[in-house]
Amino acid sequence: MITIIGRGHSGTRTISHTLYASGVYMGRTLNPSGDLVPAHAMYDACRVFARYVKWNGDLSWDFSRVHNCEIPPAFNRYLNRYLESVLNHSRPLKGWKVPETTLIFPWILRLFPDTHFIFWIRNPRDCIIGSHKTDDMRDFGIQYPETDDERLRRAISWKYQYDLVKSTPKPERWIEVRFEDFVTNQDETLERLEDFLGIPLARVVMRQDTINRCRHDDGVNYFDFFEPAMREYNYEIPQKSAAVVGATL
Repeated sequence: MITIIGRGHSGTRTISHTLYASGVYMGRTLNPSGDLVPAHAMYDACRVFARYVKWNGDLSWDFSRVHNCEIPPAFNRYLNRYLESVLNHSRPLKGWKVPETTLIFPWILRLFPDTHFIFWIRNPRDCIIGSHKTDDMRDFGIQYPETDDERLRRAISWKYQYDLVKSTPKPERWIEVRFEDFVTNQDETLERLEDFLGIPLARVVMRQDTINRCRHDDGVNYFDFFEPAMREYNYEIPQKSAAVVGATL
């Protein structure tokens, strides 16, 4: 089985469409973003998961209980309801994609340890330009500092999901892919994915203007707490004097 994790607007629809075009069963009903829908049961599973996350204040969350507790039956019920079409399908190549999977990644790993996990990464500055359902994590039961700043709210959501993924021991079957690499060097990136999955993958048309959109954005799209992740994944850190730079919380 294959699943994709990565915050909304990370370009995850690209790999979902690629897998679908390559003969991977991605669920009964997909929306234009390649998400398995409806996702209401997945959202409910996320809210159960959130009860086991402790907010320390500021931009710090304690995930220790998540990693050590017994997974509650209610979570399993919601998740099985959401994944029913995938779990019950007989095709050997199958999986799913919805960005909210990132919010429950540790428990997905514990329940499906043999899954192939594709961690889809995009420059966070591009990630927070557009709105996404996970912008306000209180909708999923996650506490964070109150703010009326929409961009800051999205940035905090990005950091929370990055921190959650980083807190989780890596699965045996794990690959990290930058969206930018897929756009600019699709063949080489697909070769990595083919080696990882053990199947041939279809090529999809990619637009070059889907990357580096932050360079033409007039709003604040950088926050100081992005820096460690951006350095880790080799994204350019903007100059402090640039108008796009935002302060940390």
